[in-house]
Amino acid sequence: MADRDADVALVVDKSGVIRDVAIGSEDLSNAGLGGWVGVPWTDTVTSDSRHKVEELMREAALKRPTRWREVNHIAPSGGHVPVRYSALQVRDDGRVIAFGRDLRALANLQQQFVDAQMSIERDYERLRQTELRYRLLFQIASEAIIIADATTSRITEVNPAALALIGEPSKKIAAQTLFELIDAADAPALQDLLATVRSTGAGESIPVRLAGLDRKFIFSASFFRQGSSALILARLSPVETQASEGTQKANARLVKIMEGLPDGFVVTDLDARILTANIAFLDFAQLSNQEQARGQPLHKWLGRSCVDINVLTANLREHGSVGNFSTIVRGAYGSLEEVEVAAVAVLGGELPCFGFVIRSSTTRNAAKLSPANLARPVEQLTELVGWVSLKDLVRESSYLIEKLCIEAALGLTGGNRASAAEMLGLSRQSLYVKLRRYGLGDLAPEHGG
Repeated sequence: MADRDADVALVVDKSGVIRDVAIGSEDLSNAGLGGWVGVPWTDTVTSDSRHKVEELMREAALKRPTRWREVNHIAPSGGHVPVRYSALQVRDDGRVIAFGRDLRALANLQQQFVDAQMSIERDYERLRQTELRYRLLFQIASEAIIIADATTSRITEVNPAALALIGEPSKKIAAQTLFELIDAADAPALQDLLATVRSTGAGESIPVRLAGLDRKFIFSASFFRQGSSALILARLSPVETQASEGTQKANARLVKIMEGLPDGFVVTDLDARILTANIAFLDFAQLSNQEQARGQPLHKWLGRSCVDINVLTANLREHGSVGNFSTIVRGAYGSLEEVEVAAVAVLGGELPCFGFVIRSSTTRNAAKLSPANLARPVEQLTELVGWVSLKDLVRESSYLIEKLCIEAALGLTGGNRASAAEMLGLSRQSLYVKLRRYGLGDLAPEHGG
């Protein structure tokens, strides 16, 4: 019988045949182990464990406790069950008792540890590659870039383009603050800009003069976090002519107008990842600053599903603009708001992008659902009162609503039935059945859909 620390005990004769088995673990019994009486011990284990069983028997013959050895039993299901054994000869006839402990829990923990270690190593490798790309871009960027501590404004890093622009060694610049870098007359404007950047994540560009230089530069900044550190990424670009300064001011005014629009305004790249967004969009999405949105896919907040964004971007690529596209905005804290989207594609230039204007359509939708707009369907239904049962009226109204929803989905997706089915939460086959029922659209097979 197994001791209280053992999960299984075997009585083995001197020829290595199991004569008795005691299973003290319910898990091992459930695994199908124990039917070994009359079977050689070596036949119950995997081929790589047989020499361990032979060593246990050989050492037990010396009449002293053996070293613990791990063997793998063959389970009836075909898997392996690891058990750790020690053996002791108890009779002069060569009989041995082997005490075993189930190692599956330990094996599972070891596997979890290995998996966690590999996951950490993969994450570390991704971080290392990301940091390498960041360092490479930082070094080869033609724009002058300065990174400073957001709290103290002390400069921590300067790229080669900034060193060439400022004309001072990196060690000397790294010992300064952003305020020491510029002319004292521009310090109040820089102070206001940095305060705005710390609170909102970004601010409009300002003209500054560097200390000791009689040239104007455009200073822009944005806020970001790296680990537990809050940092400012500042960019310097020279103002060569009055005309370029006028262009900068015009651009700054345009940015200010977009920021103040009551409608949401978002600019994305061609993969619909957000490059910039105004305050109205941040309110729609329940975000506190631009950094929470920048680089994120627009469909995270805009659209009933990613189908809406796919439809929008496909139409933008084909037609260049889209107007009055009805969808919803999902807030970060669960709010939902119906909106209408107007969008334009800018596919030329150095930075191709999409621009989206997002307007709340709650009032407009209320007008669409007003009695005046639904008068005809309602009249058709109310005229049936007294002629058909309420049950039939309810069924008729559900058919009407279903038909209107299918027509709306087909309209939003430009007639693409696969996208319409996904938008409605139907299988494509179910949608085809309903299209036939209501006599909607051409039911010829779609290509590629």
